[in-house]
Parts: sequence; C-alpha cells; structure tokens
Amino acid sequence: MKSATIGGVKISWLGHSGFLLEGEGKRIYIDPFELAEEPEFDEKADILLITHEHFDHCSPDDIRKVRRSDSTTLIPEACSLNFKGDARRIAEGDVLAEGLEIKGTRIEVVPAYNPDKPYHPRGLGVGYIVELEGLRIYHAGDCDFFPEMEDLRADVVLLPIGGTYTMDEEEAARAVEVISPKVAIPMHYGKIEGTDGNPEKFKALVKEKNPDVEVIIFDP
Repeated sequence: MKSATIGGVKISWLGHSGFLLEGEGKRIYIDPFELAEEPEFDEKADILLITHEHFDHCSPDDIRKVRRSDSTTLIPEACSLNFKGDARRIAEGDVLAEGLEIKGTRIEVVPAYNPDKPYHPRGLGVGYIVELEGLRIYHAGDCDFFPEMEDLRADVVLLPIGGTYTMDEEEAARAVEVISPKVAIPMHYGKIEGTDGNPEKFKALVKEKNPDVEVIIFDP
C-alpha cells in the first residue's frame, strides 16, 4: 500500500519525503523526488510545496514532472532555485494571504530545523500544515524535534525518522506525543545514505505512549 484515505483526503507516499494530497478537488504535491513516471496532465499539481533546497526535496526534474503552467508553487525564502510562473517565496510563520487561502486551501508555514546539528539551520527550510476536508495535515520537512512542535496542531503528521540529518524514531515518537494527532506516517528513510530509520520501531514507540494514534506504514 502506498496510499490511504483519511477523512476524505487521499494521502499517497511518493517515496522518501514526497507526498501527494488529494481532497476538495485539488492535488497538492510536497517534495516530489525520483518519481517513477510523469503524472498525466490532469493528475499534476494544483499546488506544489517545497520544504527546502536540498537535492532530495527540491528536485528540478521531478518538479517539472508535476508542475502545470497554472500550478502554484511555494518555496522557502532561502531556496536559490528560480521558478517560472506562479511561485511564491515564504518564511516560517506565514499564514498566506488571499483570505488565508491558496486556491481555496489554507496552508500554514511552520519551522523546520535541527536545533543541535548543522544540516538544517533555522531559516533554511520550512514545514507545512495543509487543511483539506477539515483535516490538518502536517509535513515536517527535514528537522529534529524542536520546541515549537508543542504548539502545533494537526490531525495527520508526516514525520522523518531517518536519523543523521533528521529525527530518528525516538524523536519522531516524541513529536507524536506532543502534537497528539489521529494518524502518524513515517517518511525520509531507506532512500539515501544516512536515512536508516526503521518504521516498525517508530510504530512500536508511538504505541507505547499513544496507543490511540494510528500509525500507517506505506510499502517502499
């Protein structure tokens, strides 16, 4: 299984940290990377969210596969890649204008950083909270556990567990504990060197302290 429908939103794992969210008649891609094939035109992005400019999150080849001429792309201020068309540079803390909506979808921009590691300093990247079908879906980007997570609210969390560059299984389980979502989905493991997280370990750690949280592990 590489997709699940939660509260009317279809969440598909594209591999690594890439996801496709489908709800309210919209398709929202986040960090597509090494896509097996190019989607059909009507399956491409209404909205494309990029968390930061590292190659496994901001992949020009994969961005070209999913973007249409009318796709709205959100990129962090620190991202050096230039985009044609509707691309907006954003920073953590932004709740975007136009009635707090992008094409009818509310998106919050939240911090994503390593407090004690050099790989993702604060300001390099962001995370996103997307509201679809009444659900708040949090994509954490690349980060370790950071204090501001205690103020986040989300029904579904997409959390890195790879270790080295991001949270490992223990830190990600701690994030689940403080955010208290309904569903947790691990990501950013098993694709590149230094991302050796074990999703079953993450699931067991979550269930120890939060047995009511559903943990969904997609097949690689």
